[in-house]
Amino acid sequence: METTDAFLGLDCVDCGERHDAATASHRCPDCGGILDPAYDYDAVDLDRETLAERPFETMWRYQELLPFPADAAVSMGEGATQLVECPDLADELGVGRVLIKDEGRNPTGTFKDRGQTVAVTAAVQHGADEVALASAGNAGQAASAYAARADLDSHVFLPSRAGFTNKAMVNVHGGEMTVVGGRIGDAGAAYEDALDEHDDWYPLQTFVTPYRHEGKKTMLYEIVEQEDWDVPDAVVYPTGGGVGLVGMHKAATELRDLGLTDELPSMYAAQASGCAPIVEAFEAGRERHEPVETPDTICGGIEIPDPGASPLILEALRESDGGAVATDDDEILASAITVAQNEGVEMGATCAAAASGAMALADRGEFGPDDTVVLLNTGAGNKDDDILRSHLMGQGV
Repeated sequence: METTDAFLGLDCVDCGERHDAATASHRCPDCGGILDPAYDYDAVDLDRETLAERPFETMWRYQELLPFPADAAVSMGEGATQLVECPDLADELGVGRVLIKDEGRNPTGTFKDRGQTVAVTAAVQHGADEVALASAGNAGQAASAYAARADLDSHVFLPSRAGFTNKAMVNVHGGEMTVVGGRIGDAGAAYEDALDEHDDWYPLQTFVTPYRHEGKKTMLYEIVEQEDWDVPDAVVYPTGGGVGLVGMHKAATELRDLGLTDELPSMYAAQASGCAPIVEAFEAGRERHEPVETPDTICGGIEIPDPGASPLILEALRESDGGAVATDDDEILASAITVAQNEGVEMGATCAAAASGAMALADRGEFGPDDTVVLLNTGAGNKDDDILRSHLMGQGV
């Protein structure tokens, strides 16, 4: 494998064993635990001045803190997204500043591109010919795009409720799509059945590949650098599987340990009330979630009733002195419209859980009057334009 100088291999978060990334491609060979890329941080030669000299064009500008070098990456220029100042929203929340990290500006319109660029690069490095995953929608679209870029065949399993754009673009990118009746769990079951029959497929599933959360950690690098190395007080993230939240907390820890920053931002998980296993576990003081038996939210992107990495999510919330919040669907959709009509930013319906969650957090006194709060808009509003417009018309606006 062609890897960066500091990349040491993959550490199991459960048993602690380190594995060679050339042979351990997915879960821990010893215990089946989640694998996490590990680095020799003493070998990372990176400082603020070096980064300032690099063009702000792609997330691969942070290659020293990624497993693979930029010249080996399957990339379409993902990352380097805008951080948008939102003064009206700051006034509404009663804080110093609100910034929206607008991930809708990525190549396929969501932050999923950050994870797939690294995961598909790993697939190429391992000599894969075909990749596969189950997805609520956006990750499947991103996977098919990056697979096409790498000349790989892709197999995407989507629930029937996935958005039309996601389904259409999987086909347009040449992916083989299987639409499964029901919800994400049903798509996941069909994917697992297919893997049993196709052991040559290379899985790109969340926290099965070690590389998707690694790509998404670059969002935090960018936020801090865009803010001239001032760490925000809080980051509010719309949380389903929690890949981005776990990745960003890792990134914040890395920047602190490398001496590039002094502190960690408080991480907040924002969920829909109809499917809030992380919020329930956090409030109950548990280290692991209990699956939601009957999820019920229109926000399919965060309707993950059984997030496999909940211990990592909960650990990140507690280590960063953050928290968790749930709001109902009406509040989530209304907040997307509020942001669009006052700040112009087009938040996806699912993503707007970050905005409604931040409003609820402000109401309960989580933020100070001088705080800087960053909301993650994980995808473009036009992914869910029908849902947003239906809600708008239903309000008689």
